[in-house]
Amino acid sequence: MSLRDRFRCSRRALLGAAAALPLTAAAADAALHPARGPRYFPRNGSDGHRTLAYDLTLGYDPGRARLDGHARIRAVANERTGRIALDLARLKVRAAYLDGQPVTVHQYGGKAVLAAPRALAAGQPFVADVHYGGRPGPVRTPFGPIGWDRTGDAHGGTLVASQPVGAPSWFPCNDRPDDKAAYTITVTVPRGQHVLANGTLRERRETEDSTAWTYHHPGPMASYLAAVCTGRFTHDTRGTLRNAYPAHLAEQARHDLARQPRMLRAFSGFFGPYPFETYGAVIVDAELAVPVENQTLSVFGRNHVDGRRGSETLVAHELAHQWFGNSAGVADWRHIWLNEGFATYAEWLWSEHLGEDDADTLARAARHGLACGGQDLCIADPGPRQLFDDRIYVRGACTLHALRLAVGDDCFFRILRTWHSAHRGSTADTERFVTHAERTAARPLRPLLATWLYEAPVPRFSSGEGAA
Repeated sequence: MSLRDRFRCSRRALLGAAAALPLTAAAADAALHPARGPRYFPRNGSDGHRTLAYDLTLGYDPGRARLDGHARIRAVANERTGRIALDLARLKVRAAYLDGQPVTVHQYGGKAVLAAPRALAAGQPFVADVHYGGRPGPVRTPFGPIGWDRTGDAHGGTLVASQPVGAPSWFPCNDRPDDKAAYTITVTVPRGQHVLANGTLRERRETEDSTAWTYHHPGPMASYLAAVCTGRFTHDTRGTLRNAYPAHLAEQARHDLARQPRMLRAFSGFFGPYPFETYGAVIVDAELAVPVENQTLSVFGRNHVDGRRGSETLVAHELAHQWFGNSAGVADWRHIWLNEGFATYAEWLWSEHLGEDDADTLARAARHGLACGGQDLCIADPGPRQLFDDRIYVRGACTLHALRLAVGDDCFFRILRTWHSAHRGSTADTERFVTHAERTAARPLRPLLATWLYEAPVPRFSSGEGAA
């Protein structure tokens, strides 16, 4: 969607924003210290343990749309407990073991609860083995069906798009964004089918009628970013960059993705070294409303390929998520602007890098569009049903541009690089970002950032140094 398409002007909204009073410094300080509320999706995830590694061994029959799985989960108990709660939707547990001992499993409300034969102590490591199966499919959410889905192509292809709560549609997990782990994913499919997953391909074993594909990613990675795609693809590997697409889209896809190496170099300069061992894009033979930033493997639909780089801003957006959202993740979904605002600003940086519209021009056009639209959204705590509201993306990017204007380019990019470096492989929240920005710039920034993050009226940019 183009910048102009994102905004619709309302004179009433514009006048209302102009009449609003600015946020005082005291109010700004209060806004950035809100009462700590419950997680946005408290039914997903468990506080009882933290995961170290998932080893998923899956068999998928596209003809019957049948998935049979064995999940070996290495984890550590956070507290003394006699049960391990995992998220699993639509699929049935056949058997489960804790440290090799068979255990009783109760499934209800999207949970699979394993009863430990004896209580686990706080800090005690354990291994859970869960054997399960069934016909996987997306789970219902306020945002529509999310998770394991079929592409509907001639080869019975599948894809996974799990953000924010779709991971339980295909494996048992601790489904919360702050629980990160290493992943090994083995998927056996009929011979002739291909499998793509996070990380690097470690092994491909063929038999007369099947092929087992094994991928490993040391992560750490949140469950919603784990991915599997099956089908038939043309593979294009150049060093650590790997792309895949349907054969009939190969020419257009190669052209549209050709500037990925240049994009990686540019973003590594802006944000710091690329954080993972590999990166690539898979184009599935289906139309997708939006691409998906699975860790190390972004997923695009055939509608994102036109042979003219018409969706290159989306290519930039999903790549930027590897730094912001995937490597440096969010402690809870309320802080999603730290993912989407940063990735949207990366689109503007890419345009600027190419010598097209500079970030300042794009930011001011975006700010005008926001001011012309209805503004009743606090982007730093938008509420679970508003996670993917476009204002979070655009106003989040404008927040970063306001910061850039306030501190200048050298300091701004130092803030971004050191923010990622400080939280690489972990998670953080809005307050930590504000504190980090102030500490790095050695000046008060809280009032400025609070007006953009917590107030409905759209602030004006300063006439400061600018980005161009």
